[in-house]
Amino acid sequence: MTLYEDSNELDTLPLGKPTKYCSQYNPLLLQAVPRTLNRDGLGIQSNNLPFKGEDVWYGYELSWLNTEGKPIVAVAEFRFDCKSPNIVESKSFKLYLNSFNQSKFASWDEVQQKLSKDLSNTSGCQAEITLCKVDDCAALAIAPITATCIDDIDVSINNYDLNSSLLGIAKSKQEIKNKTLVSHLLKSNCLITNQPDWASVYITYTGSEIDEKALLSYLISFRQHNEFHEQCVERIFTDIMKICCPSQLTIFARYTRRGGLDINPFRTTENTKAPNLRTLRQ
Repeated sequence: MTLYEDSNELDTLPLGKPTKYCSQYNPLLLQAVPRTLNRDGLGIQSNNLPFKGEDVWYGYELSWLNTEGKPIVAVAEFRFDCKSPNIVESKSFKLYLNSFNQSKFASWDEVQQKLSKDLSNTSGCQAEITLCKVDDCAALAIAPITATCIDDIDVSINNYDLNSSLLGIAKSKQEIKNKTLVSHLLKSNCLITNQPDWASVYITYTGSEIDEKALLSYLISFRQHNEFHEQCVERIFTDIMKICCPSQLTIFARYTRRGGLDINPFRTTENTKAPNLRTLRQ
């Protein structure tokens, strides 16, 4: 059972359905998913978001032909503001990028302009697009955030149902300033196909010390939960804010790639953007 099994919004998506691949440029392949599908259930009002942030995607399989028919390859960075009304459905995104494969473009700028126009139209907000040569892309550098890994904490798990009540404040109630924790154990499942989604999640906060054993148990409780990447991160953010009440909070999940794309949602109370980095698993 999913959170949205009665929603007609999901019935039109290409996920989990046989697909014909198109190798000629076709922006009509893109499909939007309203962010309200998740936010309504979390009590998040789109006109009064409790966070700032963006979704950062990296495309590793982008290729097109120049005017002479020679293939060009690039790495693409896509940034979508979390205020956009829609997320881009991931399979439609892959199909759309595949449609560049046998299409001719006069320049890198032309490709970037097409991507910017089409993805902005789909998300409902201006998308930021950066194209890089494979050997000249700063975002490809493996540069982990300095963080305390909580994965070695001993926990006993006998239930894998999502449970926000597992969260709590440490007994010491010590005031913490800018502590960054990371767990590589976040695993959820695609809302439509039930395929596993794997991520490293970075949590930076200021406030009463969060019980790290409880936090790890909570993150593990996503293991059989069905939700899109962006939705999981917003759920983690709202649960920690509600239960642990930090004065500052940033959640950054680095998901492993599938089909040449990785999705990295970033939600924060601060005026900052997601850092350019990737982890070993990406």
